[in-house]
Amino acid sequence: MQEPVFLLFVRRHGFAQTIPCNFCKSLLYYYNSPIEITETEEIYLNIPQKLAAEFQLRQEQIDNTIALLDDGKTIPFIARYRKERTGSLDDQVLRAIDNRLQYLRKLEQRKDEICTAIEAQGKLTPELEQKIRGAETLVETEDLYLPYRPKRKTRASMAIARGLEPLARILMAQNPRTNPAQEAEAFLQEEVPDTEAALQGAMDILAEEMANDADLRKQMRRLVMSAGTIQSRATEEDADTPYQNYYDYAEPVKRIVGHRILAIDRGEREGALKVAVTLPEGHGASLLIQKFVKNQSPCGKLVQTAAEDAFQRLLFPAVERETRKALTEQAATAAIGVFASNLRQLLMAAPLKNRIVLGVDPGYRTGCKLAVVDETGKVLDTGVAHITVSKGASLEREKDVIRKMLRKHHVTAVAIGNGTASRESEAVVAELLKELPYSAAYMVVSEAGASVYSASKLAAEEFPEYDVSLRSAVSIARRLQDPLAELVKIDPQAIGVGQYQHDMPKAELSAALDGVVEDCVNSVGVDLNTASAPLLRRVAGVSAATAKNIVAWREEEGAFTSRAQLKKVKGLGPKAYEQCAGFLRLPEAKNRLDATAVHPESYPAAKGLLEACGCDAKEIGTDAMQSLPVRVKSRGTKALCEALGVGEPTLMDIVSELCKPGRDVRDSLPKPLLRSDVMGLEDLKPGMELKGTVRNVIDFGAFVDIGVHQDGLVHVSQISDKFIKNPRDALKVGDVVQVKVLSVDTAKKRIALTMKGVPQS
Repeated sequence: MQEPVFLLFVRRHGFAQTIPCNFCKSLLYYYNSPIEITETEEIYLNIPQKLAAEFQLRQEQIDNTIALLDDGKTIPFIARYRKERTGSLDDQVLRAIDNRLQYLRKLEQRKDEICTAIEAQGKLTPELEQKIRGAETLVETEDLYLPYRPKRKTRASMAIARGLEPLARILMAQNPRTNPAQEAEAFLQEEVPDTEAALQGAMDILAEEMANDADLRKQMRRLVMSAGTIQSRATEEDADTPYQNYYDYAEPVKRIVGHRILAIDRGEREGALKVAVTLPEGHGASLLIQKFVKNQSPCGKLVQTAAEDAFQRLLFPAVERETRKALTEQAATAAIGVFASNLRQLLMAAPLKNRIVLGVDPGYRTGCKLAVVDETGKVLDTGVAHITVSKGASLEREKDVIRKMLRKHHVTAVAIGNGTASRESEAVVAELLKELPYSAAYMVVSEAGASVYSASKLAAEEFPEYDVSLRSAVSIARRLQDPLAELVKIDPQAIGVGQYQHDMPKAELSAALDGVVEDCVNSVGVDLNTASAPLLRRVAGVSAATAKNIVAWREEEGAFTSRAQLKKVKGLGPKAYEQCAGFLRLPEAKNRLDATAVHPESYPAAKGLLEACGCDAKEIGTDAMQSLPVRVKSRGTKALCEALGVGEPTLMDIVSELCKPGRDVRDSLPKPLLRSDVMGLEDLKPGMELKGTVRNVIDFGAFVDIGVHQDGLVHVSQISDKFIKNPRDALKVGDVVQVKVLSVDTAKKRIALTMKGVPQS
């Protein structure tokens, strides 16, 4: 991969030019010739050019993307309907650009604030401003500001207040002929009683100055990252905690992976571990000694003492904190990426269409809550069966509750929550399904977030007639039918497909996950007449209030018959209409284009295309329309684009939609793996081959549901016969895979699986 080029914008005597900026050395070059900055020159970061270099995109793509974002366009809208302007960048790249853009703008704002603050002190030199403007990160920028930042009371500030700064300058000069003790006598006073106190105060001043040196902090940071070791040990050696692997642990900073950082951090927060970063003996202090100590004169030796103190007391502790913070932030960013990727796959799992489903929320004391929903998710029946605690005749009566519901509504699929009493419920359900005169199956589904949803205000508004437990059963049934439509009602953080998600920065995690939900909803599209308010709220340009207004309009005026009627909804203005219209579908609309992902702004082009190719709008989605791509090719794609006034990406999207209107991208994905029989942990034997569904993918492997109560772990080393570094290179949530049992630990309820040597169908 080509090394990214970083750019600076130089305003020089009234005209502008761009120069490359070396990321590591913070040196300015123009065609390998150093640029000399005079007092009349201002240096500013050219953010668009920097983004183009970093993302290796054409400048036009970046400029147009920034313009669209600044104009308030949503990322799903830009990705789907502004492909000509962005060069068909997808939603994930667009979000990455947006995030980087916000960071760089924040960086430039902070540089302005710092320059203003230093200028107010009368200390802003052209050289210093050059360094600040050229800083690549917020950390570097703050390092440069550190000597000028208003400080709390320190040993150095107290020494300066006592008038010892001139003595510090004398020591730093390190003149071999200078006698430090004699020089110190001139500074004695009430608060400085003797020469020892005077010299100590002067060294405190020097130590703080050394520790605040921006270049030195950068060097120390690099040293720690390259040669440092992160170590952890037990607070109590014999304590039984989940962190025993880290009771006596050490790993180079440069090699430690994110999930181990997060585990160590959590162990430290819970008081189980003590954690430190270390350097090889003598490595750190030597940087200061080499930079500041000129000789071994009496003054030079005092400067060396100050340097060693600066390292031990000030510089290294600060860099250690920064390093650990950086490692945690990197690990959190990676973990958020894992969570987002898994959530995307979970939301985009294939729906179980055209099935009447029984949802079972297992329980002991309060019984199993039951809810039957029809093909559209409408609740047909509810009930409670105490099948996990009853015996004999009592158990048969409770079974009969489920038996009657299955037969009455011709249930063909059962969704069982994987919480408490799941296994016992599964055994009963499997037995009852065998009694049916028709084919039916079940699936154990994750009930993560179901209880959160059932107790929410949203659930109360949706099902005021049901108690909390029955709402949960409805949610479990619906998430098997349509994971996306149901899971959008739940806080993404409660869905549980990540690692250490509760340790993540809440704002960053929420923003990332909300972006995933938004992208998934808009990539699938939403039925305007059946979508719930929570689902509508995830459509580009639709706020929570507007979503409620859409539902209210539907209830008052009846079903929508055209997209144009959206303009009548309270609070949905022209801009919101532009953003959302293409993602809202009307399968039964008179205008067949309203059933497609074709944006209303492109209706004239779509109609023109149909006319040019000799097709009728009535044929949209029929077999007769399948020849459209051939007709387009025969008439010339470029010529049609010019005639219709659209770009080629838009034309191809229109063609695709006319052939398969409102196509659900999830239909091509693996279907939910339904089961008809139950297995227990004790039924598993090493060597047994099974089919399972990937439930979670993390840094060190993947958890697979193989039909027992516990998911099995396929370690990253067991995923493929070929070497893979990242499990996500081979697996994603929802994949149906063949696995072989390696080992079963019944005491710890752990199952080790492998995919090596197992043919994948």
